[in-house]
Amino acid sequence: MTDSTAPPASSVPDTPTLLAALQLAARAPSVHNTQPWRWEFDGTRLDLFRDDDRLLTAADPQGRQLVISCGAMLHHMRTALAARGWHTDTQRVPVPTRPDLLATITFRAWPDPPAGVMTRAQAIERRHTDRLPMTPPPRLGELVHTARMLASPHDVELDVLDDSARPLLAAASEHADANRRYDMDYQTELHWWAGHSGTNEGVPGTALASDAEAAHVPIARKFPSAAHSQRRGDIDDQAALLVLSSPGHTVSDWLHVGEALSAVLLECTSMGLATCALTHITELPAARESIHGALTRAGVPQVVLRVGAAPADTTEQPPTPRRPVNEILTVRDHPPSPAGGSHARSPDSDSTNVTMSRPGPL
Repeated sequence: MTDSTAPPASSVPDTPTLLAALQLAARAPSVHNTQPWRWEFDGTRLDLFRDDDRLLTAADPQGRQLVISCGAMLHHMRTALAARGWHTDTQRVPVPTRPDLLATITFRAWPDPPAGVMTRAQAIERRHTDRLPMTPPPRLGELVHTARMLASPHDVELDVLDDSARPLLAAASEHADANRRYDMDYQTELHWWAGHSGTNEGVPGTALASDAEAAHVPIARKFPSAAHSQRRGDIDDQAALLVLSSPGHTVSDWLHVGEALSAVLLECTSMGLATCALTHITELPAARESIHGALTRAGVPQVVLRVGAAPADTTEQPPTPRRPVNEILTVRDHPPSPAGGSHARSPDSDSTNVTMSRPGPL
């Protein structure tokens, strides 16, 4: 006897499509490249969970940056699936009694997604965090116009700060670092995640700045120094400063910020621009408040984004490592019961008050 409630096979991506999309989406940015997410697929729907084993307990005890990272992964995954012909209907934070469940995705065929979606999907593999000094971004007005359209469906506001705000943000950045300088838990955590090589996680030395390079980028998180000289010569950072702000300070807000951040980063990459997302300035309430005073739009500052151009003679940065798909995806043989019991397996290498968030462009 067949299960009459099961969707036809054509209503969900096949396994190779799902795995290929997830492998691409795993390039999503995350704080310290912790990759704090996991997915479960039951043959019908795809669930995104936060992985609290990867929570930065010193830097991010509330999990704000963790959830923003998961939001970026969610948008990357939806974009990767769209490029493969699948529309994703997304329920965000669907079950109040399951705080680790952040989103549930179901599928519809989408044979002709918009050109912008395809362009941003193609940018996923090229996007990386650039911590070096940048020159001013060309076509900034065009970028801001598009970025605001991409952020708006997530109820996220995008501000562009003028040059008068640079000293304010530099002071906020320095203040954030000064507050952490003698916090041994924070420093131990930072050094554990940054500067290593040969692993599938964390920030490798190739992605870090030397002391000489960092001296030219006053608005940046203080990472361990890398053994480089000045790869871009003796230039000061001239990146544009964008701020993403949410209406509130809830898990849902943070998730939407991550999705908006992903869309803006991919749009920047598709335009040939370099980017560096900063969340350390907004870790502390006092710093958030100081940034809020420089904004022209209402909201809670969540992410400061440096956007600029890398000099033409810059050596291309090698991609940062990512965990393999079989570490972040579990395939369930059956949908979970209310008690949570279901048989789960890793893929081969080959509730109440559920709310539907309004859809937005990818």
